[in-house]
Amino acid sequence: MATKKSGKGEQFLTYKGKPLVRSGDTLYYGNVYDKYVVMMQIKGSTKIKDADVAGTVQVQLLSTDNDMRVRDRVIKKTEKEGLYNAIDIGSIWLERALGEQ
Repeated sequence: MATKKSGKGEQFLTYKGKPLVRSGDTLYYGNVYDKYVVMMQIKGSTKIKDADVAGTVQVQLLSTDNDMRVRDRVIKKTEKEGLYNAIDIGSIWLERALGEQ
């Protein structure tokens, strides 16, 4: 993972060259200007020592087409145990979807 600066001087964490942005218990992976992005929602977490560790994570491959209804934008979805498994499947889905453009 690396950190990239946006045009406004903000820094974004990147994974496999694509932005990974967190807002509360929701993570977005991918560039919003591409045709698809991945949204990951942490549904449960466990406290291990001083850290909260993600448990169940819902993963959705979403279309960024503003002309579509919100519920029709969901292309694929699943639930995975742990953040690593969620990011792994999300990155595979995103790579394949963007490769088919």
